[in-house]
Amino acid sequence: MSKSNVYITTAIAYVNDKPHIGHAMDFLYADVLARYYRQEGHKVVLGTGVDEHGLKIAEKAADKGMKPKEYTDSIVPSWLEFADKLGMKYDNFMRTTDPHHEKTAQKIWKDLEKYIYKSAYVGWYCVGCEEYKTETHVKETENVCPLHNREYEKIEEENYFFALSQFNDEIKKRITDGSFKIVPKKRRNEILSVLEEGLEDISISRPKSKLAWGIPVPGDKDHVMYVWFEALMNYITVLGYPDEKDFKDFWPAHTQVIGKDILRFHAAIWPAMLLGLGIELPKTLYVHGHISADGKKMSKSLGNVIDPVEVISKYGLDTFRYFFTRHISSYEDSDFTWEKLDSAYNDELANDLGNALQRVVSMVVRYQDGVIGGMPESNHDIGAYQDAMEECRFDHALDAVWDQVKGVNQYIELEKPWQIAKEGDEEHLKEVLAEAASSLMQIGELLKPFMPDTSKKIIQTLSEGVIVAPKTSLFPRFE
Repeated sequence: MSKSNVYITTAIAYVNDKPHIGHAMDFLYADVLARYYRQEGHKVVLGTGVDEHGLKIAEKAADKGMKPKEYTDSIVPSWLEFADKLGMKYDNFMRTTDPHHEKTAQKIWKDLEKYIYKSAYVGWYCVGCEEYKTETHVKETENVCPLHNREYEKIEEENYFFALSQFNDEIKKRITDGSFKIVPKKRRNEILSVLEEGLEDISISRPKSKLAWGIPVPGDKDHVMYVWFEALMNYITVLGYPDEKDFKDFWPAHTQVIGKDILRFHAAIWPAMLLGLGIELPKTLYVHGHISADGKKMSKSLGNVIDPVEVISKYGLDTFRYFFTRHISSYEDSDFTWEKLDSAYNDELANDLGNALQRVVSMVVRYQDGVIGGMPESNHDIGAYQDAMEECRFDHALDAVWDQVKGVNQYIELEKPWQIAKEGDEEHLKEVLAEAASSLMQIGELLKPFMPDTSKKIIQTLSEGVIVAPKTSLFPRFE
């Protein structure tokens, strides 16, 4: 692709609880993409943030004896710290309580007014999901949300509605012709199936008498905006919609990273809002799966919840980033076990990669006084890696890198530099070790988006052509 401005976003996190592994995947995948496109020479803006309105927040604050804004002010710093621990280099962090967001959300509402009308609403609402549920869904789940183990609430009230149904065919057309790309195809087909049945108009407000914590509907002091309708606006409010330079330079988003549970909001409601505003849709919506633990859905009661910070504390950040981008499927649901993580660390990071670097370094130091000599340009084809990155197939991209890692080890075993040294063929030895070092340099470059610290260590060790042997290996083995 030509060098251009690239805007990448995560779904903003709902701050009624502490961060979990799902949030970590959003942050990690978006950060990997941002680093990749920066490395490719693009100007990149990476955006993330937190969603602070809605009934769940109001309830959580009340439980703690706090006002909603007081509660969110107390918890937002932990989300900023979480992003930092994951190594996320974001450019914009949006809070939906930011005055700019609140003001612009009201402008967006006004800009969409020809698609908004007031009507009586009778239906079911899940406070846990902050989502209205269909009669069919309520019956199928026996009136209890399977995600939150909480009964749905029957709501009878007058609300504002958004004419979502008017955009059904245009959204379907954009998805079908690829101008609004959804990956993987499984998620694309899923939303096309929904569109085939036909979208229904949606309620987008709540009476202030029942929920005071939200952005007021312009011109109606008795209603606040539905949290999901308002939260989606963050992707453009953070850029300064409609007049600021960042919005003009970086919209439409290159890639929006979300989990599969919020597909409908981002693949139906969000594009309809954008079409109503007359602005372009995101280029790509990347939808990742969920993670189970030891073959079971994670839950506090089972005690199998994966704490990303615990993994990072034990194994290091780069190991976390490596495992969750290579051994967790980029497209499907995946299962995590500590045994798989141990195996990946010892067999792949310590043995494959760490050993390859250590062997080359030790032989250059031993046989050539640490001088590599002229390293040739690496001629390994990285087409598969680049294609995988463009399709958000991070697991496949790292598979391609590991083919090269294994190739270095195989090359060393085949050429046997120690045997060449015994035979006294200095020129051949220099060529072999320079070739191995060149391959490792390319591996270091390819690992930059995934394992920035490891990449830096590899490149710093080899790039000057004179090696000072590292005091420790890249990945000391766990016993």
